[in-house]
Amino acid sequence: MPSVRVGDVDVYYEIHGEGPPLVFVGGLGVDMTVFAPFTERLARSFRVLTFDNRGAGRTDKPDIPYSIPMMAEDTVGLMDALGLPRAHLVGVSMGGRIALEIAAAHPARVDRMVLIATAATGTGRLRMSIPARVLGFAKRLHLLPGVSPERRQPHYAHLRQLAASTSYDGTDRLSEIQAPTLILHGHRDRSMKPAAALATRVGIRDSEIEFFRGGHMFFMLTQRDAVADRVEDFLQDWRGRSWPTNLAQI
Repeated sequence: MPSVRVGDVDVYYEIHGEGPPLVFVGGLGVDMTVFAPFTERLARSFRVLTFDNRGAGRTDKPDIPYSIPMMAEDTVGLMDALGLPRAHLVGVSMGGRIALEIAAAHPARVDRMVLIATAATGTGRLRMSIPARVLGFAKRLHLLPGVSPERRQPHYAHLRQLAASTSYDGTDRLSEIQAPTLILHGHRDRSMKPAAALATRVGIRDSEIEFFRGGHMFFMLTQRDAVADRVEDFLQDWRGRSWPTNLAQI
């Protein structure tokens, strides 16, 4: 199983598809398999690097304070380890905050960015929809089928990720983002309010926003092809450009 040492953690990753490089950054409390149907769809057009954030899946889960900047450096470190100087970024929920931090701190590493169900600032707590609460409850009780022991997230690791995401405020960094950005959000998102997504759109100079039916992240399941089509359409400017080939050799 592919993993690489990045700082103080071994990061589990997978690479799928062919084409320009795209780094997919997942959300709070889940491993890459949750987003597999979506990343497999993107892999029709892109060379998709997907991985488990610290504290989730098959990546190490140290019991220390986490932060969004820390996890952003994990992602950049993974790109370094794989010889990937630049890529598109797609971030979901907490992963969107990680993507925002990367785009602000390392603008040369990001070509275009897509933020899904996210916003630049946390509220200090997380409001969850009823389906998300049921999913979280089943996960804590290890009731989800097919989840091997090494992929189960310990409760302490969930709390570490949760504290990192809800305490993050990247509002002051939005003006530093140079990457053209697409924001996709649910009309009924209770975890990250549509108003916060709109404020993120205002803060990023070269950005646009589109709303989908449904709540937090679930529109990625119910309207997966429409969301993937919109992402591919936004990233279409890669055609005919020269890209790093390192990932093709891994």
